[in-house]
Amino acid sequence: MPTLGNAPDPQSVTDELAVTTATLDDWHQVAQWAADEEWNPGRGDTACFHPIDPAGFFVGRRAGRTVSAVSVVNCSDAYAFLGYYLVHPDHRGQGLGLATWRAAVPHAGARTVGLDAVPAQQHTYERAGFTPAYETVRYGGRPTGPGTPPPEAVPVTGAHLDAVADYDRRCFPADRRGFVTRWLSAPGHTARVFLRDGAVAGYGVIRPARTGHRIGPLFADTTEAAEALFDALAATAGPAAEVFLDIPGPRHAAHTLATARGLTPQSHTVRMYTGPLPPADQERTFAVTSLELG
Repeated sequence: MPTLGNAPDPQSVTDELAVTTATLDDWHQVAQWAADEEWNPGRGDTACFHPIDPAGFFVGRRAGRTVSAVSVVNCSDAYAFLGYYLVHPDHRGQGLGLATWRAAVPHAGARTVGLDAVPAQQHTYERAGFTPAYETVRYGGRPTGPGTPPPEAVPVTGAHLDAVADYDRRCFPADRRGFVTRWLSAPGHTARVFLRDGAVAGYGVIRPARTGHRIGPLFADTTEAAEALFDALAATAGPAAEVFLDIPGPRHAAHTLATARGLTPQSHTVRMYTGPLPPADQERTFAVTSLELG
């Protein structure tokens, strides 16, 4: 179980802090904090994320006011993902984040836990037992490049859902069929699937964010399929729209794709884990779904 170092835990402060499971309304507030931190969350992320593991979203309250948050979402019996580790700016430097972490992290049990760390916090997470795996780079800008995507990139329909969920499981270290179904059809989301000889060879989703649009996931068998999906998705956002996507460092073809479409690096995080990652074909990942949920 990851434990954040030996930082002080002021008794007078944490005695006043009540850490509880967050409601959906609570998490809308936390999502606004994330927006204020310029994490640029998708506008409908909370409604899709929260049902994955409603018991895995936590807030800390003092005097009836929400002051801290963290999510520890159990994706399977072997894998969990930690995100939204936040303290409201008015209440930082008092040990509230640490106290919230300590109350929430046991929810993961013995699972391997993943997270995306801002570089300034990497060493803090290392002291908690996380090991860095690679950097993830956020690219953004107004896409340029080919106009009409090839016909293999088509809108996702109900007939594709099972096959897309099966494909997603090959790319992600847990079966998240329920989430995928919500993600494909959520208001404002646009999904495309790449078909080769009638079989799914990739899929992607674009959604409106606080700034521009975010593409994620973008999974594909080949660079050709990823390019077709990117072009099809970006076209739906309009020619003047900014598009952002988060690309794992080792995926050189994905970085080349983003650069070829006129996007530039905006920021980066460090993907970290507490143990062995359950099997997943990371070679198909051209963009992750979300830095908050992996």
